[in-house]
Amino acid sequence: MAATLDQIVAATRRRVADAKRSTDLRRLEQEAEQHIPRGFRRALASQSGPAIIAELKKASPSRGVIRANFDPEGLAGELEAAGAAALSVLIDEEFFQGSLVNLQRASARTKLPCLQKDFVVDEFQLLQARAHGADAVLLIVAVLSPSELIALSRKSRDLGLDVLCEAHSEEELRRALETGCDLVGVNNRDLRTFKVDVNTALRLADIIPRNVVSVAESGIDSGADISRLRAAGYRAFLIGESLMKAESPGEALKTLLAEAEREASALSTKD
Repeated sequence: MAATLDQIVAATRRRVADAKRSTDLRRLEQEAEQHIPRGFRRALASQSGPAIIAELKKASPSRGVIRANFDPEGLAGELEAAGAAALSVLIDEEFFQGSLVNLQRASARTKLPCLQKDFVVDEFQLLQARAHGADAVLLIVAVLSPSELIALSRKSRDLGLDVLCEAHSEEELRRALETGCDLVGVNNRDLRTFKVDVNTALRLADIIPRNVVSVAESGIDSGADISRLRAAGYRAFLIGESLMKAESPGEALKTLLAEAEREASALSTKD
């Protein structure tokens, strides 16, 4: 049986508590200072075409192992060459078989800005993120109270990290916007049931202001998906599973981008 969101968050809190007890905080701060964030939001906003956040994801609670042959450096270089605008790297070990080392290795291999993909519940994780080469962090509205979301957003900015604020419902999306987040993701995967419905992003698109960089996440498998979501106003697309399942993730990304371009041309011709 797949782990529940509550189980994952509880395990994250235990992991963070253990790390805080065993980490030299001053050394971590020094390591964080050595990494100069590369502008995750800026990289997405500057793309003329669809901005792809390619996700390095070895496994998930609902799917099990997605990619057995998992080489962070190789994947980072391959996806950068294929046209990704940014990377997302899972760091949870217990449920996603990720690690901070994977983040550090991928970030060092590429010029692309990197998102630390984790269930952030503590400011300590933000410092860890920058120390391991992250340029942005994910804050999930569903697992944070309003005060936690505000405090973590503020601390992220203090550390020079961009925040991708993730929502799944209209209520969560409004909370993200009220917090002042200017980079917002709509996750088509319900984190409580793990069911995926691309219509979630389409349904919520009109709520997102034009000055906010919008990201559609999960369930994006084709150029047609990207084209529909772009027409609805989304600027960026977080894609992991379909790339990680491919024999060559780079070739899969090139194919996806080419399909999206053909779909966009077809739509403009109809107009």
